Amino acid sequence: MLAFLASIYIMENKLETTESKSSLQSLPRNIWAVTITSFFTDVSSEMIFNLVPLYLANVLGVGTAIIGLIDGIAETTASLMKVYTGSLSDKLGQRKWLAVAGYALSTISKPFLFIATTWEAVLGVRFSDRLGKGIRTAPRDALVADSIDEKQRGLAFGVHRAGDTAGAFLGLGFAALIVWLTERNGVDLTRHTFQIAVLISFIPAVLGVLVLIGGANEVPMKTKRTSAFPSLEGLDTRFKLFLFVVLIFTLGNSSDSFIILLGQNRGLDIVQIMLMLMTFNFVYAALSGPLGAWSDKIGRRRLIIGGWIAYGLVYLGLALSNAGWHVWVLYTLYGIYYAATDGVGRALVADFVPVERRGAAYGLYNAAIGITVLPASVIAGVLWQGIGSWTGFGASAPFYFGAALALLAGILFWRLVPSK
Repeated sequence: MLAFLASIYIMENKLETTESKSSLQSLPRNIWAVTITSFFTDVSSEMIFNLVPLYLANVLGVGTAIIGLIDGIAETTASLMKVYTGSLSDKLGQRKWLAVAGYALSTISKPFLFIATTWEAVLGVRFSDRLGKGIRTAPRDALVADSIDEKQRGLAFGVHRAGDTAGAFLGLGFAALIVWLTERNGVDLTRHTFQIAVLISFIPAVLGVLVLIGGANEVPMKTKRTSAFPSLEGLDTRFKLFLFVVLIFTLGNSSDSFIILLGQNRGLDIVQIMLMLMTFNFVYAALSGPLGAWSDKIGRRRLIIGGWIAYGLVYLGLALSNAGWHVWVLYTLYGIYYAATDGVGRALVADFVPVERRGAAYGLYNAAIGITVLPASVIAGVLWQGIGSWTGFGASAPFYFGAALALLAGILFWRLVPSK
C-alpha cells in the first residue's frame, strides 16, 4: 500500500506540471474498480505463489526442471485461454463478466493447495488458477482501454499496474509475517507454514471478485466482431512486429521462481526472500504510474527499450552474483524493468489496434508472452540443473541466457518496430 501511495504522490506532482493538466481524479470508475480488484487479488496470490517454488523444493523435494515445467505449463494454459476470451469479448461486446468469471475461478482453486502433497497436485492448482487468469486478463485489459481517453491511456494502465503491484507488496508482507511467526529464522519452508498462508489468502481473493462485480460497468461498443476466433489478419503491421519481438524477449524471460531459488542458493532465508520480493514490488508499484504517465508524453517505444536494457543488466548481474545481498539488490532494481514495460506495453497494444479488435489483440499479446514462458522456464531449469545424467551449467546459466536475448530483442525492437 505504501508503494501505491508513493506512486500516486509522484503522479500528482508530475501531472501538475504537464500541459494536459491530467489528474487522477479524472480517471473513470472502471479504472479504479479494476485496480482495486487487482490489488486484492495480488494480495492473495503473492501470499502463496511466491512460496510455491520453495514448497516444491523444500517440502516435496522437486528439482528445478520440474519447477520450470510447472510454471511453464501454468502460464501457457493461461495464454491459450487469453487468445480466445479476448476475441470472445470483442464478439459479445462485453468485457466485465468474462473478467469476473476468471477472477472467480482463480479464487476457488487456491484453497486446494492446502491439501496438495505432490507436485502433480500443485500443478493442478496452478493450472486452474492460471486458467482463471487466462479467462480474465484480455477482457480486463480491453475494459481498461475502452474506459479511458487515448491521451491518458498510459496513466490508466500505470495506475492499474501500481495497484496490482501494491497488492503484491502487501501480500508478500503477510507471507513474511506468517513465516516469521511460525518458523522464526527457518532456512527452509515447512508445510504447516505454507498451509496457513493458503487459508489466509482466500479472504482478499473473495473481496477482489466482489469489488469487480459491484464496481465496474460495461462500456458500450459501437461495432462488434462477427467471429469469436482470434486472427492476426487485418491488424496493424506494427502490432505483428511487436509480437515477434516480444516472443524473442520472453524466450529468455523465465519464471521469476528461478530468482527466488537463486536467492536461496546464494544464502537468503525464507523471511529475507519475502522481504526481497517486497522491495522489488515497492519499486515496481511506485514507478508504474509515473512511467505510464510519462509514456503518454515521450512515447512508449523508448520506455520499453529502456526497460529491456535494465532487464538485461539485472540478469547479467544475477548471473555474476555470489552472495544473497547481491540478489536482493538486483531484484529490487528489477522493478524498474517491470514498471517501464508492463503497463506501457499494454497501452502500446491499444495504440496499435482499433477498439473492436482490442480484446483479440490483448489475447494475442498475452498469449505471446505466456506461451513462450513454457520453453523459457524449461530451458532455464535444464540450463541450471540439467536433465537425466547431465547436471547442467549451474545457477548462473539461465541468467546469462536471459540477458543475451534481452539485448537481441531490444535491437530488433529498435530496428523493426516503427514509432508511427
